[in-house]
Amino acid sequence: MSDPTATLDRVLAHVDDHLDDATARLFELLRIESISTDPAYAEACRTAADVLVADLASIGFDASRRDTTGHPMVVGHTPEGGADGSTPHVLFYGHYDVQPVDPLALWHRPPFEPAIDETPDGPVIRARGAADDKGQLMTFVEACRAWKAVTGSLPARISLFFEGEEESGSPSLIPFMQANADELRADIALVCDTGMWDTDTPVISTRLRGMVGEQITITGPSLDLHSGMYGGPAMNPIRVLNRILADLHDDQGRVTLDGFYEGVEEVPDEVLAQWAGLGMDEAEWLAAVGLSQPAGETGRTVLEQVWARPTAEVNGISGGYTGEGFKTVLPSKAQAKLSFRLVGTQDPDKVRAAWRAHVQARLPPDCTASYVEKDGSPATVMATDRAEYETARRALSDEWPNEAVFAGSGGSIPVVGHIKRLLDMDSLLIGFGLDDDAIHSPNEKYAMRSFHKGIRSWVRVLGALGRPTSAP
Repeated sequence: MSDPTATLDRVLAHVDDHLDDATARLFELLRIESISTDPAYAEACRTAADVLVADLASIGFDASRRDTTGHPMVVGHTPEGGADGSTPHVLFYGHYDVQPVDPLALWHRPPFEPAIDETPDGPVIRARGAADDKGQLMTFVEACRAWKAVTGSLPARISLFFEGEEESGSPSLIPFMQANADELRADIALVCDTGMWDTDTPVISTRLRGMVGEQITITGPSLDLHSGMYGGPAMNPIRVLNRILADLHDDQGRVTLDGFYEGVEEVPDEVLAQWAGLGMDEAEWLAAVGLSQPAGETGRTVLEQVWARPTAEVNGISGGYTGEGFKTVLPSKAQAKLSFRLVGTQDPDKVRAAWRAHVQARLPPDCTASYVEKDGSPATVMATDRAEYETARRALSDEWPNEAVFAGSGGSIPVVGHIKRLLDMDSLLIGFGLDDDAIHSPNEKYAMRSFHKGIRSWVRVLGALGRPTSAP
């Protein structure tokens, strides 16, 4: 019987010895202008899907391009290593589409001509999609390639699911997942669209906040009014809107909507201790954006506020005359856009209803409110008591200088919620991006260290998950 440690060492050595080849394959993918939001690049998106299908087939996956009403999906399967049920079946998700490159003038080199740049922090791969998400996606593919090259097989049953519309709202994703749920369903999903805490500390993201978006318009008089003639007796919609928004928070920074905190759970002490161990300097974090004092809930750390607490934020306000100079009017309408970030088991529908009840309670007789709703997704909290989470955390810790940590995310990754809701699967969120990778911005980069050690990390995680003792 082969020694698992010796086998793992041989696979890792193969990764090291063939890093140049892996980089060349990534560069081939990065040269494809797969901008999903612009119809002019539809053919490029199909080309990217075809390149991935051919690459997966070369490793032994049964892979195919699946056309949709939008850009194609790529699906691949291998029946190896676990067909008897002794090892888990994992589904890996990534996306091959990228953001537009505008403003092009700010790029230091053409965005689809990848190159290695030397920086004070080491070499980086510079190109659109280097970090989001082609580089991350290829760390997993290259890990599979290394296992296959060294052992002739893979350590677990693996399915792959690559999307081509993540950067343009994923219009085809839910219909495709619904139509192909039985094929995509596995024991657990692996998602790479995340990052590190810092250059030496890997993260498994275990909680993603949900979202409720609302645009509200307060209408008062039937037309804009002269403030000298009507100021005083006429109700000003901006004044009404100001009160509605000001009443959203109390003096302790808590949201005042009725029932808002239903479903919000306290973070376990052991998890808070992990977060405290990250050594975050709150003052430095705020100073980087010109601030000095936390403005959220009193008594909560910054990380707790961002990763584990719900919020109500005003994202924009408009009304009346906002051009240069002055125009003394009472406006007919005033408008605001808001976002509510959700955690735990908060119900998006209940939060939206509570917000609208808050508005109605503050509307004077001569004003009406109308709404445009956006989003409505619950938070996603991973079942970290499953064995795979600690198994993966230990495997990552073996690769990086610092131990891997379970952490939250202030934002949302919609596909993770879809995987949970449509496929009834938990997700392991593991990625190797850094905060300064400039994703969605000019001069996007992915550190060579992230790419290299990302491949090695997935080699370790797959090897650990593939052992029978790690099966769910």
